[in-house]
Amino acid sequence: MWSVADTLRGPYAEAEYGSVILPFTVLRRLECVMKPHREAIAKIVGMYPGEQQRRTHLKIATRSEDSTGLSFWTTSAYTLEKALQDPDNLVENLIDYVGGFSANLDVFKSFGFENVIRTLADRDRLAQVTRHFATIPLSPDDVSNADMGDLFENLIYRFAESANDGAGQFYTPRDVVRLLVDLVYAEDTEALRGRGTVRSIYDPTAGTGGMLTVADEHLHRLNPDASTALFGQEINPRTYAICKADLLIKGQDPSNVRQGDTLVVDCFGDRRFDYVLSNPPFGTDWKAVESNVKDEHGRGGHGRFAPGLPAVGDAAMLFLLHVASKMRDKDESGRGGKAGIVLNGSPLFNGGAGSGPSDIRSHMLENDLIEAIVALPNDMFYNTGIATYLWVLSNAKVDERKGTVQLIDATGLGSKLRKAIGSKRVEITETNREAVVRAFSGTQSEGDEAQVPAKVFANRDFAYWTVTVERPLQLRFQCTPETISAVAEHKTLGKITGLTEALETFGDEPHLNREKFNKELGKHLGDQGVSLTTAQRKTLWQTIGVHDKFADICLDSSRAHKGEPEPDPALRDTENVPFGWGGHSKAHEALEETVQAYFDAEVKPHVDDAWIDWSKTKTGYEIPFTRHFYTYEPPRPLEEIDDDLERVVGEIMTLLREVEA
Repeated sequence: MWSVADTLRGPYAEAEYGSVILPFTVLRRLECVMKPHREAIAKIVGMYPGEQQRRTHLKIATRSEDSTGLSFWTTSAYTLEKALQDPDNLVENLIDYVGGFSANLDVFKSFGFENVIRTLADRDRLAQVTRHFATIPLSPDDVSNADMGDLFENLIYRFAESANDGAGQFYTPRDVVRLLVDLVYAEDTEALRGRGTVRSIYDPTAGTGGMLTVADEHLHRLNPDASTALFGQEINPRTYAICKADLLIKGQDPSNVRQGDTLVVDCFGDRRFDYVLSNPPFGTDWKAVESNVKDEHGRGGHGRFAPGLPAVGDAAMLFLLHVASKMRDKDESGRGGKAGIVLNGSPLFNGGAGSGPSDIRSHMLENDLIEAIVALPNDMFYNTGIATYLWVLSNAKVDERKGTVQLIDATGLGSKLRKAIGSKRVEITETNREAVVRAFSGTQSEGDEAQVPAKVFANRDFAYWTVTVERPLQLRFQCTPETISAVAEHKTLGKITGLTEALETFGDEPHLNREKFNKELGKHLGDQGVSLTTAQRKTLWQTIGVHDKFADICLDSSRAHKGEPEPDPALRDTENVPFGWGGHSKAHEALEETVQAYFDAEVKPHVDDAWIDWSKTKTGYEIPFTRHFYTYEPPRPLEEIDDDLERVVGEIMTLLREVEA
């Protein structure tokens, strides 16, 4: 396919090749799929004027054991080969050909294909390109649906690479998709093999439809008689067009693939699905859709984003919330929805207690939606080498998984590619995949060739309280040249007439009691004719006062806390107290007893004047994945280090002698 670039070189820049190659590839695939059925298509188009009638009768007429039948057609008699037979009218012939496709096949509008044809003609390349594609065998017998998906994605990668764009934002490596699909299906295998199986599969960031294709094929390997309905939403017009054409060829309803920004509009509204799969773009911001997202967040707890909002710089957790919201509700039989999503590391731990990300993790954990998280090897993706994770979600966990999250460390797996593809240097082989699935399903044994570390945690093992610890404000007040200079340079105090001169005559005796200092200084300033407002007096003592542990504790004068010690903001600290600390209950109701016990044991012995400000306590959630799988490696013995140092010193001395000689 890409070899036609040799024809385009010159009139086209390298970054433009894909705009020609992609639509011609789609057109040739459609042509090859329709070829055996051209007579049936012409007959039905001639007999039935309505789109629905044509679609119904065409599916029946073209159905076979391997195909559900065609649901698209063209009213044009042209093919690429026939269009070439009239070279003087090639432009009009191709436009007639593409314009004759049924209304459900609107993908060529997304490619701007008519403009592509005219531009090729203007640059004297249309006949050569058309002739090139007319000879490529792309029938399902020559290229399977799975291989066609790989072909589309390889073209997308080449196009993105030549345009210096991020290929990874358009599609996910197939080895990652297969592992994610295996994990999502793992506990449903027997149910999927049952008679009359009907399942819906949805991808809100569909790209070229690779995830949907792999999920569909996997399910049909388990049960060839299963019925699937594939749904997708995609923002990019080119990849949307490829996805829609690909699913049409598979016999899927084309109205189930829709174009649009998932964060702005959920094109499937209140619909829920059996399986949801997604690989949202890594590290993208949501500034462009900020108002839409915040509007939905504020819909009285009913929007997809009601649980919380992440930082504007990273939209990953918004996609996580969307995916979780699209799982079908649990029914009377106990069957619900399952989901798999590819994320980077930030959703595990970003944001402290009370932040949007922490609140989103709270929603996921407290509603028992996270089934497992799998850490992948680095260098798995085409456009990034960062750490990546697969999240497996479920709203209908089996009994033994309820209230728990399984963490699986697959970072040690993966095989090196002979040749890197962009940033992708590692792949998950079938053997690796099977090992991860065994770890997920708890069927690992000591005899397995590959052992994958896996641990199970209670949901609230990831919950903690952030507690504010206060210490009393103790200040020494002394009108030294340094403190008077600080007052003179202050943007507010420095403008008060006579204040600096009055302080210079106050004396430099230290005062260890704020109330007495304020009283004596106030009298002195009054005698000097300097009048200060309440706010100015507070700013003054804050500027002059310095911490002194031997000074009297400053007492609060406000009505709510009158007579209580005033906290020192500079000494304020926070402590993170995990749920269940010290053997206490892992419950929200155990807050006071757990935190107080922690404070008495871990804080009070070191700072006996400290206290807890309970009004500032916040609940947080984080999943410190790496910490749970950290393996301590002791440093080398000192003798070994000494030997290395002596050897290096010896080498240096030898070199010095050679220089001196």
